[in-house]
This record gives sequence, structure tokens and C-alpha cells, in this order.
Amino acid sequence: MNTYTKFLIKTYILSLLNVFFIFFCLIFILNLLTELEFFKQLDVSSYFPIYLSLLNTPMYVFEMFPFIFLISTQFFFNTLFTNNEINIFKYSGLKNSKIFSIIAITTFFVGILIISIFYNLSSNLKNLYLGLKSNYSEDKKYLAVITNNGLWIKDIYNENILMINASSFNNNELIDAYISEFDKNFKIKRNIKSQKINIEKKEWIIENAEIYIQNERQVVKNLKFKTNFDYTLIQNLFSNMSSLSFIELFEMRKNYKNLNYSLTEIDLQILKLISFPFYFILMFIFSAIIMMNTRAFKSKSLKIIIGLFLSVVIYYINNFFYVLGSSEKINVLNSVVIPLTILLIINSILMRHVNAK
Repeated sequence: MNTYTKFLIKTYILSLLNVFFIFFCLIFILNLLTELEFFKQLDVSSYFPIYLSLLNTPMYVFEMFPFIFLISTQFFFNTLFTNNEINIFKYSGLKNSKIFSIIAITTFFVGILIISIFYNLSSNLKNLYLGLKSNYSEDKKYLAVITNNGLWIKDIYNENILMINASSFNNNELIDAYISEFDKNFKIKRNIKSQKINIEKKEWIIENAEIYIQNERQVVKNLKFKTNFDYTLIQNLFSNMSSLSFIELFEMRKNYKNLNYSLTEIDLQILKLISFPFYFILMFIFSAIIMMNTRAFKSKSLKIIIGLFLSVVIYYINNFFYVLGSSEKINVLNSVVIPLTILLIINSILMRHVNAK
């Protein structure tokens, strides 16, 4: 590896680490304020909110990595401009496009490490955070999971413990469902079997309910059954994909498919993760082009403000397409590829005269 390559990579990585540390501290402080507000009337150790904030911060930092790469790039080029090193490289025959390619490759490999190591670590910490936080939430008695055997729900309603299993879950309905109802001492009260249950509201409508009490069987055409769950609540329980590692996402996708549950959210999350290293590269190139075109500006703050403004525009464009994908207005793959393609086209147009800067 050439000396100038080592120098460029080292300078870029240092900029990346500095910006990462700043973002981590800022997000940690914001998280801490949120946790302190949540626990202000609860009897917990003074260190517990700090611990929860540390657990929750990495995943928020992960979501901010496109901005981290953009700002790191600006600091990187500011360093080269301030020390006049960009001109030294130019006079030595090192074109700007060569610098771009070296840092772009570095960004790609850093992105791979972030997805494979940092994301998986962050998702595990997020999962631990949600588990600890749920003990202090009002809905701690509720539980819903998807396994190879379908959807499982544990609920407590009017001091009755409900264990619910369904082989399929779609369109406001549980299909092929079985409900076991216990008293607070876990003594069985009755079992209910049905091929279809409408769960649009928290008062479920069980069609052709087969009710088993001890050895007696009774059939009720439309049985009303009250729970704490409805279709929307169950959907929301599975909407937090950030607490799942890469392997867990694919396992969950398999279970969703077996349950006939919509794969849209999980496919979108997987595609977003896969595309992130390329997104980081495009953000680096975009930021680098901004820095090269605003090189004559004396104010460093103005350069950063311009970069941040444009990155916010890109962020909202991305989110707009993600919403279209999650709501199935467009194909999930297109919702990820289209914004990246737009950014690629913009970068390609602006890159034409980069060596002349």
C-alpha cells in the first residue's frame, strides 16, 4: 500500500471516528433525557436510566450513519484543504478521482463491518433494552411471538390468563385458532377452537366457536371474546425490526411466510441493510463533490450547513420511498433502489469535472 493511500485512509478513518463519537454522545444525552422522563415517578436505581440509554443508543447511531459519513467526509476534505495537502497530491499527479476511489473503497469495507458487526451488536442491545423496558411498561402482561408453529399470544384479561395459538394471521383474522383460558392460578377454565376469528377490534368475533368445558362440547355461531389485542396492536408488536440481527431477520421471514403474514416490512428491512454500504459510498461521493465545489468558500460552517441541508433532502426522499414500499404502493425492491439510483445519477453528473477542481 502506497504511503499516500495509508495517509488518506488514516485521515478519513480518524474523521469518521471523531464524528461517530460526537453523534454517540449527543444521541446518548437525548436518550438519557427520555429515560429520565419515563422513570421520574418509578422507583429504580439512578444508574438504570443510564444503562438503558447506553443499550438504546447504538441502534439510533446506526440509523444516523449516512449523516455520519457525510459529515466525516466534510471534515476529511477540510483537513486536506486547510493543510493544502489536496494541492500537493494534485501536483504529484494524484487526481481527485483517485482520492475519491480510495476513500469510496474504504467506505464500502467500513460499511460491511458496520452491517455485519455493529448492526448485529446494536440489534442485540436493542432487544435487551426492549426486554428490560417492558417490565416497567403498562403492557408488560402482553406477549406475542411468531414461531414455526404459528402465532402465539399470551394475554391477561379480567384476571384470566389467555394462551392463543393460530396457524395463520392475515386481513384482520386469525385462522385455525385455539384458545386456552385459565384462571389466575393457572387452572383451566375452557378451551375454544375456531377456524376463523375476526380480531379487527379488541372484542373478537369467533365464528363457529367450539367450546370445551371439562368433557362437554358446545358450539356458538358468533362468540364475542374480549382481549387486550386487536389487529393493529399485533401488527405494531412486530414492526420493530431493529431488535433483530441479520440471522434473526431471515428466521423471522421464514416464520412470517409459514404464517401467511405480510413479508413487506421484513423484506424492506433486509433490503435496506444490504443496500447500506452502497448508500454510504454514494453519500461520501455526494459530500466530497459538495466540498470540492465549495472549496472557495471561506466559511467551514457554511459548507457543513449546505451539506447537511442537502443530506436532509436525501433523507426525506429515501423515507418517502420507504413509506411507499411499506404501504405496498410500489415494489419493495424499487423503494430501496430508486432513491439510490437518483443519488447515483446526480453524483455521476457532478463527477464529470471533479479532476478540474
